[in-house]
Amino acid sequence: MAQPKKRTSKPKSRKKSNPIVSTIAPWLCVRGGACAVEFYKSAFGAKELFHMEGSGSVVARLSIGGAEFWLSDESPEHYNFSPESLGGITVRIILTVDDPDAVFTRAVSAGAKEVYPVTEEHDWRIGRVVDPFGHHWEIGRPLS
Repeated sequence: MAQPKKRTSKPKSRKKSNPIVSTIAPWLCVRGGACAVEFYKSAFGAKELFHMEGSGSVVARLSIGGAEFWLSDESPEHYNFSPESLGGITVRIILTVDDPDAVFTRAVSAGAKEVYPVTEEHDWRIGRVVDPFGHHWEIGRPLS
């Protein structure tokens, strides 16, 4: 019986890639992922960068003016719960935009509920909404 040939090839050299810039992108768990994608497009002008559906659930990567976030349907079997399942939130999202008044109004028109109106405080123009999926968004900009 013939012996298998030994591999003597050298590993392929890898080209150096550009250095990765560290970012933090929240991953929102929701009930009704497909509806959530449409809400964020309508409320914040989000652009969809990635979308995958399977077994009735959605995973999507979205961008609001270059600020990225992910969302998916909750999956309790993987310990990913929506605010509806938790009965509240563990993280608030701060969305910094050029015109917080306009974005706030657009979000409320799309179905978000006002938590507190846009005002000036702590050197920010800022307001807060809760989206239909239970996530809280502070929409604002620094004043200086």
